[in-house]
Amino acid sequence: MGTGKSSVGRLLAHLWRRPFLDTDREIERRTHRKIKDIFAEDGEAFFRNLECRCVDEWLPESGTIIATGGGILTSPGMREKLRSRGVVITLFASPETIYARTRNGNRPLLQTEDPIAKIRELLAVREKDYLHAGVGVLTDGRTMLDLAQNIARIYRREIRTR
Repeated sequence: MGTGKSSVGRLLAHLWRRPFLDTDREIERRTHRKIKDIFAEDGEAFFRNLECRCVDEWLPESGTIIATGGGILTSPGMREKLRSRGVVITLFASPETIYARTRNGNRPLLQTEDPIAKIRELLAVREKDYLHAGVGVLTDGRTMLDLAQNIARIYRREIRTR
């Protein structure tokens, strides 16, 4: 969360004239519920199952720029499924940057007394999955255009090596 997935994904989709899909928004659209409500009423495990369903059943086969939720890679088999569908680029940011970008939002996992500590905890738990998912890109201090150009270079390189 807060690494810029949705923002840079929308920009890439615009630049490449491709559809854009954010899995969190797709879950909200299909369930007619906000993510925060799903977490509050049904819990994180239920939400992770919805993320898996989104990837398995709701995503287009090809040609779409997709931004996933930050925890999707923690679900068993999800890394492999996403990689089989296309190029996976994982965005990273420091805990301080993530907090600065998310502090005014309503992030269910950050509804705690010490959100930065929670961000550090989440990153520590998820780091292995993130590092093995695809190519990593650090977003701290970078503009969306710079990130989009960098991701475009990575995409072209990754497509050539498949």
